[in-house]
Amino acid sequence: MAQAPSKHKPAHQPLAERLRPKNLGEVIGQQHLLGEGMALRLAFESGQPHSCILWGPPGTGKTTIARLMADAFDAQFITISAVLGGVKDIREAVEQAQIARDGLEQRHTIVFVDEVHRFNKSQQDAFLPHVESGLFTFIGATTENPSFEVNSALLSRAAVYVLQPLSAEDLQHIVDKALAQSAIPPVEAAAVDRLIAYADGDARRLLNTLETLAIAAMQEKTEQITDIWLLKVLGERMRRYDKGGEQFYDTISALHKSVRGSDPDAALYWFVRMLDGGADPRYMARRLIRMASEDIGLADPRALRLALDAADVYERLGTPEGELALAECVVYLAVAPKSNAVYKAYNAAKAFIKKDGTRPVPMHLRNAPTKLMKELDYGKGYRYAHDEEGGFAAGEQYLPDGLQDLRLYQPVERGLEIRIAEKMRNLHALNEKKHKGG
Repeated sequence: MAQAPSKHKPAHQPLAERLRPKNLGEVIGQQHLLGEGMALRLAFESGQPHSCILWGPPGTGKTTIARLMADAFDAQFITISAVLGGVKDIREAVEQAQIARDGLEQRHTIVFVDEVHRFNKSQQDAFLPHVESGLFTFIGATTENPSFEVNSALLSRAAVYVLQPLSAEDLQHIVDKALAQSAIPPVEAAAVDRLIAYADGDARRLLNTLETLAIAAMQEKTEQITDIWLLKVLGERMRRYDKGGEQFYDTISALHKSVRGSDPDAALYWFVRMLDGGADPRYMARRLIRMASEDIGLADPRALRLALDAADVYERLGTPEGELALAECVVYLAVAPKSNAVYKAYNAAKAFIKKDGTRPVPMHLRNAPTKLMKELDYGKGYRYAHDEEGGFAAGEQYLPDGLQDLRLYQPVERGLEIRIAEKMRNLHALNEKKHKGG
């Protein structure tokens, strides 16, 4: 539902809300956008609001920045949740913006749409005429890549700002601020480190956890939050899942090696161990995508697509339903044929190029968009492969001079790469025949 901010504060506000920055100087993190001379800082200082998309993980300041922008331009601030709202809420926002514009104060309006990627195409299109007319400034917040989730028409009318997860140092500053301004007992250094690791760059998660601890400390009359007491209050999950610590990396290593070793039972065991220990399923999805590329590759190209699909399913269903799609992917990757041939070829190419000089592009491969370039023989002699027998220009040179014999990709005799290797042998034979005058 579209909501304009109330002037009356509720009787109780969550700690994260009470500590929300009141001005740019209080914002912790995102200095690549808000530092002196940076893009968003300049936008604030310009005096002219503009539509934008704030893209970043949860708890990185998207809502805060939108609110501060409204304050900076003395604009009416209307929020719409794309999870709960719809076209009706957009119409209400339009009406409120018109009233503010045509009223005595003639105030501008900023419409902030949280989780904008949840709106479908028609809902996103409903903003376009009002953004174009200048009735209001549109700010969308999303955790998803706006290139895929936001309509191109709306995206073309909005600047995109990428927010980063908060660093451990940023989160330490937030802990210090919370301890100074709230009734929270002193926190042992080891407990702070564990909280920061658990927050994983998310300020809201950090403050919500701190508030939970503060309430428990008040009830138990605890004078200090120690690491042992923290584990007792928050349960076994934080004890077993030492995110960022040795156990975490040992467990993800065990999962990766079980997939690589084609053991679906072990892979599934370690996968569930990580989820049970509190691992973020989104992190797990990213690791599965990497495994599909690094350890399966072209032996089964479907693996990468399946990993991407599993990640997408989790985003749509969440926990716990979406975790089943990730489990399905784990088993598939474990039983799929394995090849690291592309991974090795890519690393070999990087290593070779790093030590090799910058070789010129052969003349026949160069682009020739102008008459002068054609006169200089750019593109001269190039053979269009589609016009050649079998769609292959036997003997054609595609590498720089002196590198004709360079071999980086060596397919393995497993899965689809068996056929790839066979094709490459045939193509190399045709090249050899052409070079020998056959």
